[in-house]
Amino acid sequence: MKVFEALKWASSFLKEAKRDENAGELLLRHHLQMTRTHLLGSLQEELEEEILKRFEQDVHAHKTGMPVQYLIGTEEFYGRSFIVNEHVLIPRPETEELVYGMISRIKKEFQHQPIELVDIGTGSGAIAITLALELDRVEVTATDIAIESLSVAKENAQNLDAAVTFIQGDLLQPFLLSNQKFDVIVSNPPYIPADDELSTVVKDHEPNRALFGGKDGLDFYRRFMEELPYVTKSNSIIGFEVGAGQTKDVAEMLQKTFPTAFVECVYDINGKDRMVFAQLREN
Repeated sequence: MKVFEALKWASSFLKEAKRDENAGELLLRHHLQMTRTHLLGSLQEELEEEILKRFEQDVHAHKTGMPVQYLIGTEEFYGRSFIVNEHVLIPRPETEELVYGMISRIKKEFQHQPIELVDIGTGSGAIAITLALELDRVEVTATDIAIESLSVAKENAQNLDAAVTFIQGDLLQPFLLSNQKFDVIVSNPPYIPADDELSTVVKDHEPNRALFGGKDGLDFYRRFMEELPYVTKSNSIIGFEVGAGQTKDVAEMLQKTFPTAFVECVYDINGKDRMVFAQLREN
């Protein structure tokens, strides 16, 4: 079978199964280790039998709901390639906007002074590692409750040469015990309401512990409000990703927890309310 024939088959097969028909190209590029430009220049080439077999297996796996990113083993985030597997949530473009918003606020608020930053529930490490690489004079710590997730994050940090300290722990508990405080706290916690209907690709394959946040999706934010006052410095920044429609509730929680803070809700590129930031100042 030639390359163009394999692509045509995969596209038709996945479209009929109501899956992403473009996934075939991503999978074939992965197996051939080709850029898109190289692939398009190789459409008339014959595929090796072993490569074709593995490609067909992955296309069938995607039909059953397995995310392409898990089949490939990586996902792009903020211009870098991160290892992903079933133990971590696949990084989303919306989270890139959280990172961008945090970087701009850090540079404005702290300018050239050194800061201590922590990413809570780091998963693949995408947020923590990106902030460590994009910012100067920042000491980055990242936590996750799952050892399996931390293993992926550590591998990503090593591959990308990022200086991040990883700690296993439940939300901010490790720092309550050590009495450590931070200039910046960022998190993309589980925020999907328990009764929400999700696609098979997400629900049956990505870790539920990274998705669901209780009946209304806000359980983790409520826990944060109990712990945040004990780990924030007098001048600090807090940044959360939230689910669409949750910014008002999370903003009210932050304002109640920190009455003098400047709290703002931010919309993503698709026009959905997606981020909440709070800036704490001594005066």
